[in-house]
Order: sequence, then C-alpha cells, then structure tokens
Amino acid sequence: MRLYDYWRSSAAYRVRIALNLKGISYEQVPVNIAPGSDEQKSAEYKSVNPQMRVPTLDVDGQRAGQSLAILEWLEEAYPKPSILPHDSWDRLQARSFANTIACDIHPLNNLAVLSTLRHEFGADDASVTRWYHDWIRRGFKALEAFAAGRSGSRFLFGDAPTMAEIALVPQIANARRFDMDLSAFPGLLALDKSCLELDAFKKASPDANKPA
Repeated sequence: MRLYDYWRSSAAYRVRIALNLKGISYEQVPVNIAPGSDEQKSAEYKSVNPQMRVPTLDVDGQRAGQSLAILEWLEEAYPKPSILPHDSWDRLQARSFANTIACDIHPLNNLAVLSTLRHEFGADDASVTRWYHDWIRRGFKALEAFAAGRSGSRFLFGDAPTMAEIALVPQIANARRFDMDLSAFPGLLALDKSCLELDAFKKASPDANKPA
C-alpha cells in the first residue's frame, strides 16, 4: 500500500491518522504541492491522479483519491479497529461531523482557492486570512454545539476516536497555522487535546512528517 502524500495537506493528514489507528503499514510517496513546486501538476502525477490532488491511495496498482472515500474503504477493508461508532445513528452523526469539515470548511480554504483569491481577485494576505478564518468559524460554531451536547466521554462517541475526530484534528492544525483564535471552541479543543495524546495522531502530524 502506497500513499501519495504531502506533509502539510490536511486531507492527507486524515488518511495518515486512519492508517495509523488501524495499524496498517504503508509507503509514503511525497508530492510537493506547495506553490512554486506544484508537483501535483506534473504529467507524472497526473497519470496517478487526474484530479492532481493529494492524497492518492495505491493498493496493488489500483488508485483512488478523496480522503473521506479512502477512510470509508479502509473501514470496509480493515474493519478492526473501527473508525465509526457501533450505533447506526451515531455513525450518521460521525459522518455528518466529518463532512462538515471535508465538504464545507476545507474546500473553501485549500491552496487552489487561496491562490485564486490572490491572483484572480487581488486579495492581499489580510483579506485571505479573514476569508480563511470566516469559513472555519462558521463550521466550527456548528461543530462546537454538537460537541457540547456529547459531553461525558473522552471522544465524541465514546472511548475511541472516529472519523469525526480524524477530520477535526487536521482542521484545527490548519486554523492554528493561520493564527486563528480558537478560544470560542473549548469542546473542539478538548477533543483535539485527547487525540494528540495518541501515537496514531502524533505520528500522522505535519511536524512528524515534515521533510528533513
């Protein structure tokens, strides 16, 4: 199993966490998507993933992108330990939580969008940061309300993290990277703290995967 990966990509970060939680060995293939390097736009990588994004999971020569789809496949192919709650309604809630991040927050703040804001619409750094913070704030308000109603366990759905936390932790890391004040979201910060105490999350972090 190979993971085409960029150390700072939050989507790739999600997949690294899930692979670690499930104890799956994999080979990392770095793809530098930073502006100026743009390795994802190369003909070589386009043959791997025509969407020219990371992550891409390669299993015996079969390849697929999209981090949440990869998480769902990992859950089907390697069901233990599970990254979804046992109860069917809780499974829906965990997916909903993860999709709020992966579908509503993150796409509006990825490199392509921020670059377009700068180069096509003339946004300066302060404007880009305001944009970035605003979309995180909107999503986190809803997620904080959900987390506040799930108090009583270490994680949202019991004693182990799920797809919800797998999506949350990279998004909080992004918010911190853009110097966002997260004090309005104590429930989310508590979840982040609990997750970062686990080796699976520590080993998946950008700092642990940053090129030497």
